[in-house]
Amino acid sequence: MSNRVAIITGASSGFGLLTSVELAKEGFTVIATMRDLSKQSIFQSYIDDKEVYDRIHFHRLDVTDEASVESLSSYIDTLDRVDVLLNNAGFAAGGFSEEITLDEYRKQFETNVFGLIAVTQAVLPKMRTQGYGKILNMSSISGKFGFPGMSPYVASKHAVEGFSESLRLEMKPYGVDVAIIEPGSFRTNIWTNGKQVTEASLLKTSPYYDYMQSIHHYMQEQKDTYGDPIVVARLVATLAKQKELKKFRFPIGKGIHLMLRLKTLLPWRWLEALVLKQIK
Repeated sequence: MSNRVAIITGASSGFGLLTSVELAKEGFTVIATMRDLSKQSIFQSYIDDKEVYDRIHFHRLDVTDEASVESLSSYIDTLDRVDVLLNNAGFAAGGFSEEITLDEYRKQFETNVFGLIAVTQAVLPKMRTQGYGKILNMSSISGKFGFPGMSPYVASKHAVEGFSESLRLEMKPYGVDVAIIEPGSFRTNIWTNGKQVTEASLLKTSPYYDYMQSIHHYMQEQKDTYGDPIVVARLVATLAKQKELKKFRFPIGKGIHLMLRLKTLLPWRWLEALVLKQIK
């Protein structure tokens, strides 16, 4: 593997799958990691060129399992180089804060935050020693902008933002770049699994039931405006090829820049009124 090497977590679907394909097309050797290796067959639907397909190496990884991360770390030791890590594995949990159990919050953070940190720690010794590398953390507009009914996900992405800021400052003197991708709403499966919403907030007996239904209705109405995830995959591929990442944050998606601008300019009471008006 003398050519450039990229490791991607959560590669069985969405941004991870598409980015794996894009990087392989660009000549990278891609270590596509996923919890269930049976899902690797989906790649055949996205790649016609055998040479491109052969650049993708599949590796089982559960970012929340210490032994699984240790296995990845041992595998990394056998590689000549690691140029890019895309921390993409994650899921979205929702519901209303009063009704979400602490265990549900912990589960969200185990994957989106601690799993991301664990994989990063597995890669850092290689990148620091070789004196180059890029760590790209998949955050979200939710890491900058809260939304009702999504506090576990929003909180986890805020944590990713803070960790990434510190990590970038730590690794810059060692030639390792760190950056955050902040997608808005795209057509991925992150919000399609109803089990991700705490059961209590889905019950008609919940005091938040009507509010939850309004949020669900709003999200359903917005589905047609969600972006094509290939746009995010191509952004990651572009960043992976750059010699140096001079920027740290890369927001992407319809209306994202306007939302971030409004949060900077508007008083909070105006901003929250705009958000609540859209939902109700």
